[in-house]
Amino acid sequence: MTNSLVHRSSGDPDKVRKLGPYEIESLIEPAEELNTTAYRVRIAPHQTTRVSYHQIAEELYFVIAGQGRAILNGQDRPLRAGELLRLPPGTTHGFITDAEALEMLNIHTPGCRPGHDVYFADGPAPEGFMTAEPG
Repeated sequence: MTNSLVHRSSGDPDKVRKLGPYEIESLIEPAEELNTTAYRVRIAPHQTTRVSYHQIAEELYFVIAGQGRAILNGQDRPLRAGELLRLPPGTTHGFITDAEALEMLNIHTPGCRPGHDVYFADGPAPEGFMTAEPG
């Protein structure tokens, strides 16, 4: 763990990992993580993600581009660019896209990575989630 400033660009296709219907780019590398993780997340058009939750991490999603729907604790809520979601620990959440992709900034505090504090409410983890580390 390092206690250093992080300043980087996103959008490098070599740093994007496919985890189920998610394309996830880690913006804070595991070695840089102190108390927070940050990801650029993209969900392609016509996708439905699995319902997941975190037992420890509070999670923020900020919609950068596109639109879709968030299923939060079983309630369907529309999402569009410029909107923020704050999910306390234990909040079940999933996403649905229609004709447009959904691109979001995703922040966890304390830090959360695939394989750590990610639980799926509807069965086993999608491919890659428990073995892959974005970044």
